[in-house]
Amino acid sequence: MIQHLTIPRGPINLAADLHLPDNADSSAPLRAVVLATPGSSVKEQIGANYASRLAARGIAALVLDPAHQGQSEGEPRDLEDPYRRGEDISYAIDALTTTPGIDPQRIGVLGICAGGGYAVHTARTDHRIKAVGTVVPVNIGAAFRSFSPDGPAAALDALADARTEEARSGETTRVNWLPDTLEDAAAAGLTDIDTTQAVTYYRTERGGNEHSTNRRLLRSDSLLLGYDAFHLADQLMTQPLQVILAGRIGNTGSYDMGMQLWKLAPNPVDLMVIDGAGHYEMYDEPAYVDAAVERLISFYANNLGCGHGRRLTGPARDGQVSAGHQLPQERHPGRHPRLGGA
Repeated sequence: MIQHLTIPRGPINLAADLHLPDNADSSAPLRAVVLATPGSSVKEQIGANYASRLAARGIAALVLDPAHQGQSEGEPRDLEDPYRRGEDISYAIDALTTTPGIDPQRIGVLGICAGGGYAVHTARTDHRIKAVGTVVPVNIGAAFRSFSPDGPAAALDALADARTEEARSGETTRVNWLPDTLEDAAAAGLTDIDTTQAVTYYRTERGGNEHSTNRRLLRSDSLLLGYDAFHLADQLMTQPLQVILAGRIGNTGSYDMGMQLWKLAPNPVDLMVIDGAGHYEMYDEPAYVDAAVERLISFYANNLGCGHGRRLTGPARDGQVSAGHQLPQERHPGRHPRLGGA
């Protein structure tokens, strides 16, 4: 069951879908999870794939369009402001705390791709969030800095000139998140498997949506280049953390960033690496999404409703979770098995 919500966010409204269990008992308030979704995505895409599965397992799941994007309000359109993305999560929690049938003391967050970074950044200072789940988490600021061929400072110089030109002309500039077609990707020399799978998901009937424009306001890039999703997480994000990674390491950076997050978090509970999965296959490939959700259900069941900051640990396990990455066992005795096969 889906309830379509309008969430007040200062002078604008956010469009959101609250996925609820079909057999929800109004006398038993539900655990709830707010989803923070990838950059460029809207609520009907990746977020809905996870939210519907969580609801089917008894957890209310709220997925929303970011301010300035999708069916949410906000001008200018197509702005990706990482700080506002985090505030969107807190406004969503505001809405859940006043929604009948939701337990305001048992609210978690699930961040996917860039949404994983946004979830972490928000959880540091919004401790109404009791548990932090992430799937292929990306620190979008670090990613954008790594993409700058001449370095981030040079990129900011160019963006400053572009912003001045916008002010003079009165016209805003937009850039693509991804090539619009596989042909455009090939023409640009972008033939790696991650780009191919991203375009195939976002720009075809497989995962495309009319409200997803695949455009980003250029001025967003200045904000993204100066953003660090994990800043102070080692000191402030005391909530239990789940990290789920794709085992096929590509060029998105989510594997290394997820490992970085796992190692710096004060309260890591569980790390899962899904063998054979690529970053974008974690968006909608049923076997991979189902495996991730199965693990998330266990994580939220154990950590939403527990005392804040409680650490749930499983038996220590020796060895590497993936080639080249040895977990420091003395710090992280939680589980880290892999899902074998595809």
